[in-house]
Amino acid sequence: MADIKKIKDELSKLTVLEAAELVTMLEEEWGVSAAAPVAVAAVAGGGEAAEAADEKTEFDVILKDAGPKKIEVIKAIRAITSLGLKDAKEMAEAAGSKILEAAGKEAAEEAKKQLEEAGAVIELA
Repeated sequence: MADIKKIKDELSKLTVLEAAELVTMLEEEWGVSAAAPVAVAAVAGGGEAAEAADEKTEFDVILKDAGPKKIEVIKAIRAITSLGLKDAKEMAEAAGSKILEAAGKEAAEEAKKQLEEAGAVIELA
């Protein structure tokens, strides 16, 4: 049996983007989704429980414009997605490209930060 504590320690060393990539790889390998099912509670008067259920947990990182430093944006796309140069270039040239789909809040914000630092205009949806 695997040493679960050792696995936990190794996973703790991953960056947010590496963890998001691992989740995607496991979802593809096992044919499952890591998204937790959302239970919608009917709350009369719209209390705090209704607000918590409405909070968005998955985000798409959408490239609105690559900006003037397209090479830097391509490098950032490659770092975030592990795509090849050709695919990253095509993504950078197409406004409205989804860099990440259904990413967790932290991963989406980190990707947005990296892309904006490279000069891109990004939208989280």
